[in-house]
Amino acid sequence: MFVCSCNAYRDSQIAEAARNGARTACEAYEALGNGPNCGGCLETADRIVEQVHAARTASHAAFKSAAD
Repeated sequence: MFVCSCNAYRDSQIAEAARNGARTACEAYEALGNGPNCGGCLETADRIVEQVHAARTASHAAFKSAAD
């Protein structure tokens, strides 16, 4: 789905930028080539970035738990 209509960024692109190290929507947008324009999408984009990092944290915790 399109998250940012100004830059035509999809949720998958934002999630990929987060998996590659972006910690905020603005960092994800910078990694994709353009910063945010109107800002109407930042809340949704931030949520996507947070979900990616939360999933990573949960995955790491599960791995650590299994290793113990």
